[in-house]
Amino acid sequence: MAGVRDATGRAASGEELLEQVSTRLRRIVPFDGATWFATDPSTVLATLPVRVENVEDGHCQTFWEREHQVEDVLLFRDLARSRAGVGTLHHATAGTPERSARAREFLRPQGYGDELRAAFRTGSSTWGVVGLFREQKRTPFTDRELRVLGDLGPEIAEGLRRIATRQADTAAEGEVAGTLLFDADGRVLSLDAAASRWLDELAGLGWKSATPELSMISAVVSRAPMVAAGREGRPAVSRMRARSGRWIVVHASSLHHPDGSTGPIAVTIGPAKSSQIAPIIIEAYGLTPREQDITRAVARGLSNAEIATALHLSPYTVRDHLKAVFAKVGVVTRGELVAKLFADHYEPTIHAPGAATHASF
Repeated sequence: MAGVRDATGRAASGEELLEQVSTRLRRIVPFDGATWFATDPSTVLATLPVRVENVEDGHCQTFWEREHQVEDVLLFRDLARSRAGVGTLHHATAGTPERSARAREFLRPQGYGDELRAAFRTGSSTWGVVGLFREQKRTPFTDRELRVLGDLGPEIAEGLRRIATRQADTAAEGEVAGTLLFDADGRVLSLDAAASRWLDELAGLGWKSATPELSMISAVVSRAPMVAAGREGRPAVSRMRARSGRWIVVHASSLHHPDGSTGPIAVTIGPAKSSQIAPIIIEAYGLTPREQDITRAVARGLSNAEIATALHLSPYTVRDHLKAVFAKVGVVTRGELVAKLFADHYEPTIHAPGAATHASF
């Protein structure tokens, strides 16, 4: 377990973190295949980085359809809200995994018998999820292995959260979002020139082939029908880091034909506004809800006395909270705080050419 903890603290990127954690965890919790995803903490939708191991080609779209549109045990969104945050398919089905659609249609066809899932959480925020697969010929995951992953979950979450504080940039003024249309099976029907440019930036010039970034868009598309049907409360929106280093927002919504029948799914993709990214950045520093309130007030230019009045606190309490915020963010003045949270994170950051993605899901 010490090796996994070391990896979460030393990794320089999300891809490296998932690679190192996977390699070291396999030694203490053996598994034969896996799906690792960072998540948007506001929606628990998968985002980058992603790492997929020993999953056959052609399962990406159906994986997300089962995850968002089929009632099943141990769905990631349910794990994120559960008390334990971990579970196994064998335990959840009382030893009869064939009761699970995911087992029948995703695991069994690939030779897998059991799955161990976990949500990586800090407090109430989920920064990543994992599904570990074990072949049918092997014994199911044990209670001890369940506890091991449960114990490591918060530290993996801290590592993903730490990496989320890395700098990103904003879009230039005047940049516009693009639009894509998907059919019910998740295939692209059409797209405009702006969408093509954003996909180039998000996933590289080879985005028309399977890439991790397109898999994340599939996750958003799969949630849209559930939102339209009122079966999912969280929106079909995800914020993603492009290969260029900046944040991009993807939003999906189900359309209808004039006669009321179900139409295609519209997806908009474009630059993230600072207001859309600020919640992730603030949360990534581990600020408490009250500290977040005070930080937002500081960003609006309020004095300690004005913050105290607005939040019904004493000026001394505001001062103490502000000291705690300074310590967590690593600044010493109010100006530095605002710059750190709302300026530094939007300066241009260019990834090294040819950076690997470690996955093709």
